[in-house]
Amino acid sequence: MENFETIAVRTQTERTQFLEHSTPLYLTSSYVFEDSEDMRASFAEEKERNIYSRFTNPNTSEFVEKIAKMEGAETGYAFATGMSAVFSTLATLLDSGDHIISARAVFGSTHSLFTKFFPKWNISHSYFNVNEVDKIESLIKPETKVIFAETPTNPGVDILDLEELGRIAKKHDLLLVIDNCFATPYLQNPIKFGADLVIHSATKLIDGQGRVLGGVTVGREELIREIYLFSRNTGPALSPFNAWVLSKSLETLAVRLDRHCENALKVAEFLETENNAENVKYPFLKSHPQYEIAKKQMKQGGNIVSFEIKGGIEAGRKFIDKLELCSRSANLGDTRTIVTHPASTTHSKLSKEELEAAGISEGLVRVSVGLESIEDIINDLKNALNN
Repeated sequence: MENFETIAVRTQTERTQFLEHSTPLYLTSSYVFEDSEDMRASFAEEKERNIYSRFTNPNTSEFVEKIAKMEGAETGYAFATGMSAVFSTLATLLDSGDHIISARAVFGSTHSLFTKFFPKWNISHSYFNVNEVDKIESLIKPETKVIFAETPTNPGVDILDLEELGRIAKKHDLLLVIDNCFATPYLQNPIKFGADLVIHSATKLIDGQGRVLGGVTVGREELIREIYLFSRNTGPALSPFNAWVLSKSLETLAVRLDRHCENALKVAEFLETENNAENVKYPFLKSHPQYEIAKKQMKQGGNIVSFEIKGGIEAGRKFIDKLELCSRSANLGDTRTIVTHPASTTHSKLSKEELEAAGISEGLVRVSVGLESIEDIINDLKNALNN
């Protein structure tokens, strides 16, 4: 199996004696052993088997195997949330005194991780702007260990050149960790461009229906082994039920993303014609500053569109209040279109200076374009903009 859609549908755990067609739920916290020798050998890791669902579970293993195959990774580990994947991955890789270089445009909780919590353990960071990848090398210190980035970025939908990031990381023997949440494995595979590890918040497009939380990190086997050992002892494991839901969701990821991307492009093209909307950003709009990079490394443009509404933070709030069809939520990647005003919600903890540095204006609006009729989505946005 090499084609994405076939991997998504046909990667399954081994059938039980009941010969089920669809993978069953394995809602068990622990597993039994044949005898004392089996138990000893299992804990000594002389055999590969399930011991405790905090370590592995058939549902979790199926989900991880699918994501790893889709990303072209060797293996992976699944987490309770996307942020537990980000934290556990970086906490595994970084020691006290280490330094991380990151794109400035990152999810608000990731920013808090770098600025509020890692300093407690003497882990420092340096930011580079998304349009200044050429300045990364000037930020490298002897203690630098990791380059981290999201692409497309949250919430500004900027694009970073994965090939260039991979070149820099390889040249300086650094680990490249990419948050691939907005693109999913269907639209972009950072490992092809030199990433060592790829992280997803499976809560978003991978689930795609706003039901469960989940996260996953995939990549090189020796790195995942360390992440597994850290996580086995610290406990951020994905639940078997959520893993089962997410694995089933992957079966429809390709067909869902095709429609998401089709709708999102039409929304972006509509917004470019609206007087009250400016600086519309969507990776596959020719007006996007990194359009050529997006075309090089992405299959389609994703489902996220950002734009600025004239009038700043108050105009942004009024626009949100006028929506009738679209959901007002901080989530994204749902079947339902979701509109968020980051400056007053997801990124509200950032100072005005931090917002500006991250490229987030007070009037920035993020639209997670769903699967409704494109006419209905556009009509709702149009009415809210014009009223």
